[in-house]
Amino acid sequence: MSNTSSKVERAWPDPLSGDEMTVQLRFLGFLRATAVNKVAGLTREQAVATPLPSSPRMSALGVVKHLTAVERWWLSIEAGGSDAPSLWPGSPDPSWDLATGDDPASMVAAYRAEWERSAVALAGLTPEERTRRGGEFTVRWVLAHVVQETARHVGHLDALRELADGDVGE
Repeated sequence: MSNTSSKVERAWPDPLSGDEMTVQLRFLGFLRATAVNKVAGLTREQAVATPLPSSPRMSALGVVKHLTAVERWWLSIEAGGSDAPSLWPGSPDPSWDLATGDDPASMVAAYRAEWERSAVALAGLTPEERTRRGGEFTVRWVLAHVVQETARHVGHLDALRELADGDVGE
């Protein structure tokens, strides 16, 4: 089995259809697919490289691993009230750290599995509802936060991919 990952289909959200949750979830889906596509075809060596001197723990694979932890915490645990374990226990945030067996295929598979967990956690929730874990946030706020966090890290993946092999796609 290859340790690289493959590109996934992505579509820009329809600007004229969908309620608030639908639109936000479509943007999140677009960003998720973009993140996956940014690591598609990278070797493990390219994906674990940390070329930014000011961010010595930031690799393309680390970004995907971190985004998986972001989804687990904010969507499944905070919004949905899941009792699943957090993927970032402790400080500094260990979700950036890679294990020996982490490769593009396994990290993308874990990220995609988290999308399913997030969908289950969000099912039936409305934007104005308070989160089920602590009630400190609305679902609207949590979803907007995850969209902006994912977009921010997709920007990091843009730079990391260009530094890895020169690819600058969309």
